Amino acid sequence: MHSTILGSSSLHWPDESACEDFARALARRSELHDAFIELHGPLGAGKTTFVRHLLRALGATGRIKSPTYAVMEPYTLPDLQAWHFDLYRFSDPREWEDAGLRDILTGPGLKLVEWPDRAAGLLPVPDWRMELQPGDDDQREVMITAYTPRGAALLG
Repeated sequence: MHSTILGSSSLHWPDESACEDFARALARRSELHDAFIELHGPLGAGKTTFVRHLLRALGATGRIKSPTYAVMEPYTLPDLQAWHFDLYRFSDPREWEDAGLRDILTGPGLKLVEWPDRAAGLLPVPDWRMELQPGDDDQREVMITAYTPRGAALLG
């Protein structure tokens, strides 16, 4: 598991527009620019949907696709560089090492990682761990846990 919890927040998104509103508000936070956010939840929980809304709010244009097969999609945005990782297809944590992605994850820019448990023990401590749980219709229960001062500031 991760280090000491510095803060947490529980959210209810009654629909996708609530997810989009949250992403827009988060995109305005300067602390986000070098953040590492883990995204947890079952298939269909809304992880990729949240990432799409966040990247759009940060200025991404064009198609924002899931990196399920590519493992990583880079985005050059107006004010920052961002990377969206999807480790779902990894069957062994060592595949993270073999993919040579460590430098990106520890460097500057926004890093969003779906299925981080597939690289268990090899990733640095995230600023945020977001756990998304689907409910009825488009509802989502979201638990955000901050593990760093940057993550705690983002909760602010």
